[in-house]
Amino acid sequence: MADQVKLHGNWLSPFSSRVIWALKLKGIPYEYVEENVADKSALLLHYNPVYKKIPVLVHSGKPICESMIILDYIDETWPENPLLPSDPFERATARFWIKFIEDKSPVLWGVFLADGEDDREKARKATLEVLQTLEERAFGDEKFFGGDEINMVDLAYGMLARWMPVIEEVVGVKLLDPDMFPRLHALAENFRQAAVIRDNLPDHDQMVPLFKIRREQLLQIAGK
Repeated sequence: MADQVKLHGNWLSPFSSRVIWALKLKGIPYEYVEENVADKSALLLHYNPVYKKIPVLVHSGKPICESMIILDYIDETWPENPLLPSDPFERATARFWIKFIEDKSPVLWGVFLADGEDDREKARKATLEVLQTLEERAFGDEKFFGGDEINMVDLAYGMLARWMPVIEEVVGVKLLDPDMFPRLHALAENFRQAAVIRDNLPDHDQMVPLFKIRREQLLQIAGK
C-alpha cells in the first residue's frame, strides 16, 4: 500500500505512546510492530541505524525517528485535527513547553534511577522544582494545555498521567501531589480520562513489576 503506516514501538515506552495517541487523535490507520528493546529487530536497526531506538514511524516505506519529530511529521502530513495552534505566538509557546519537557525529561526520570536515601532526596527535590515551574508557568486552569482539546503539548507531557504514578509506586516517593500541584494534577487526570488516551494507556498494575525489575537491572549496571 502506497500510504501504509507502521509504528515500531514498545508498550512500556511513553515515547511510543505519544505517537499512538497522535495517530488515534488523527484517525490514521496504522500497523503496530512491538519491539523488544533488549533484542531489537533487524528491521528496527535498519530503519533507525543512528540511535537504534523506538519509536520509528514508517510511512510509505520511509522511516521517521524520535517521538516529537514524528508528531510534527504526523501533524504536517495529516493536517486534519491539528495538534498545534494556528496562531504563530500560541504555536511558539507550545513549542517552548515541548522543548522544556524534552530538556527536563532526565530530571523527571532521575528519581527512578536514584539509590540510597541521599540520592533519592536530591532527585526528588530536582523533580519537584521542575513540577513547580510547570505548575506556575506552563498550565492555566483549562482542561488541557490546548484548552478544551488535547494538543501536542499534552501528548509531550503524557508521562505525567501514567509513568509518573508508576515511578512513585516503584520508588516509594510522592511527586505529583494534588495539594502542591493542583493544576498539574488536574491536567494529568483530565488527560488520563480522555477516551482516546484512556483506551490507549498501558496498564498501571502490569507496569509496576516490570519497572521494578528494570530499575534493579539499571542500578546493577550503574554499580550501585
